[in-house]
Amino acid sequence: MGTHVESFWIFALVSKCEAFSLASIAWVVFFAWFLMSLIFWAYPGGPAWGKYRWRKASPSASMGKPIPGPRGFPVVGSMKLMASLAHHRIAAAAEACGAKRLMAFSLGETRVIVTCNPDVAKDILNSSVFADRPVKESAYSLMFNRAIGFAAYGVYWRTLRRIAAAHLFCPKQIKASEAQRAEIAAEMAAMFGENTEPFRVRDVLKRASLSSMMCSVFGRKYQLDSSNNEAHELRTLVDEGYDLLGTLNWSDHLPFLGDFDPQKIRMRCSNLVPKVNRFVTRIIAEHRARTTEKIRDFVDVLLSLQGPDKLSDSDMIAVLWEMIFRGTDTVAVLIEWILARMVLHPDVQSRVHDELDRVVGESRAVAESDITAMEYLPAVVKEVIRLHPPGPLLSWARLATTDTTVDGYHVPAGTTAMVNMWAITRDPKVWLDPLEFKPDRFFGMGADADISVFGSDLRLAPFGSGRRVCPGKTLGLTTVTFWVASLLHEFEWKPLDGNNNVDLSEVLKLSCEMEKPLTVQVHRRRTTLSLSP
Repeated sequence: MGTHVESFWIFALVSKCEAFSLASIAWVVFFAWFLMSLIFWAYPGGPAWGKYRWRKASPSASMGKPIPGPRGFPVVGSMKLMASLAHHRIAAAAEACGAKRLMAFSLGETRVIVTCNPDVAKDILNSSVFADRPVKESAYSLMFNRAIGFAAYGVYWRTLRRIAAAHLFCPKQIKASEAQRAEIAAEMAAMFGENTEPFRVRDVLKRASLSSMMCSVFGRKYQLDSSNNEAHELRTLVDEGYDLLGTLNWSDHLPFLGDFDPQKIRMRCSNLVPKVNRFVTRIIAEHRARTTEKIRDFVDVLLSLQGPDKLSDSDMIAVLWEMIFRGTDTVAVLIEWILARMVLHPDVQSRVHDELDRVVGESRAVAESDITAMEYLPAVVKEVIRLHPPGPLLSWARLATTDTTVDGYHVPAGTTAMVNMWAITRDPKVWLDPLEFKPDRFFGMGADADISVFGSDLRLAPFGSGRRVCPGKTLGLTTVTFWVASLLHEFEWKPLDGNNNVDLSEVLKLSCEMEKPLTVQVHRRRTTLSLSP
């Protein structure tokens, strides 16, 4: 039986209706299409999974039992699962279907599997079958298919990964950029210290995060307390890109909508890309015009590559754009969550202050070398990551490149795979008192003190795992921990109204942010204004 048997059946019906009017034929075609849609929809997991089974001609024994999951609606499947707080909806659906280990659902014509179990997550993320990512139209349009995040697994991707690991994310380079992070921490502390009234922390944190990445990647330094046209332009570009990538594009999953662009995503991408090209090309040209051959930033690194590693200008733009894009907001989002928890839990904040006073003292600012002597602050950071992972669905999914088996179920090539890290970190079968904020679980002799967040233990893997683990995980965590230590050392963080009321409601964009930006007031702890360690 052909792979398009359902189309053949529809045309066969039409051929029997030659004597009918056009209206009658249209009704027959509609009825046939509607009937096939119901047949596909009736299958566990919804229409995309039903269509796959139908096209296999017969439910062969090799395909085994179907993966449990919601059917959703005919044609569109379970698109509503990806609306609003998708990680909440998916976790609830998995619970309702008794499918926390592995659940199937349909996004239009896209087959999806998702796990809320750390063991199954490890099998997926560490499998070579899931080494690729599904490239959404917005990601392709924004050139990310030629950057580390979405490039197909192969020689080109490995080359990019090796270059980034050797020249941007290696321990030597992280150590070399320590002074840059300390300078930005001092600027943030100075700005926060000038506020005598309650203020929002998010804007300064995002500015600081952008400034740090611009310095490492482009060699640009921006003052946080002064306006800069270039920084403002880049912030606008990044915000637009975040919105585009974080939006569920119906055209990705319902091909018949492709020509219509109902959400105007293609139009917005086509408007954004020329601006990105001009911005990055200008900086590359400035670097090429330099007379010195000294390598000072990542642009210089890419320009110095020779032989098979040498990148075209278009690929260079894609790589540099992604570095800024991916490294800008995650740090700010996580620090805001940490500060929110400090305001909400003054007893925990007090213990961090005690540790800072013991390790650092009051006469100087925190240095990154101090972090290695601290135990409680890293435990606090880890606990916040557990409760508020910036990427609750690990940001970007994986794609099965061949047929495979996951947890005993047949998973065909072309299936999108997700890991609901948010559900795993709140599972009472995995964690003791999972909804409680308890940094002590990671402190000293705590039951989970030895858990690493870098991907070896899928009970807590905010940066992913396997081949596609976040390459900047060490730099990101170093920056977050050091900046939090600096801000807590300088200030006592208090709630807006003195009642310890902090709204922890979430909003899921590309990252999971606080829905209502954190507004606080601070009291300076150190009498000296010197911020040099």
